[in-house]
Amino acid sequence: MRRVAMGFLLAGLGLSALAWSAFAHHAFAGQYDKDNPIQLTGIVTKIEWMNPHARFYIDVKDESGNVTNWNIELGPPLVLRRAGWKQDSLKAGDQVTVAGYRAKDGSKMANGTKVTLPDGRQVFAGSTADGGPRP
Repeated sequence: MRRVAMGFLLAGLGLSALAWSAFAHHAFAGQYDKDNPIQLTGIVTKIEWMNPHARFYIDVKDESGNVTNWNIELGPPLVLRRAGWKQDSLKAGDQVTVAGYRAKDGSKMANGTKVTLPDGRQVFAGSTADGGPRP
């Protein structure tokens, strides 16, 4: 009887761990608003090329001249490489244009779907909103 109870306990802990990891990797719809597209043009300030999502930050100037730093989430690095990205596709100081979707919480964060690089190339940003991989 004790072994059976221990088996159920271990199975429950294992399932809890799986559920937690699925929860930790957010779904697009949980964080971003597909009904609130955005286009931003700004200067790259930082690039983070790591799993589970690459991201970069841009300084965007509004009509009044105020500068705000935006966090742009991309897809996983492997998906980006397959879409034509290289780790040096973006560099601090580059001016880029990003199409994507705003965060639901109103923060200066967006899920990028397409990025226009300094050389004019447009590259897919690996977003699940527009056909990217599902977790």
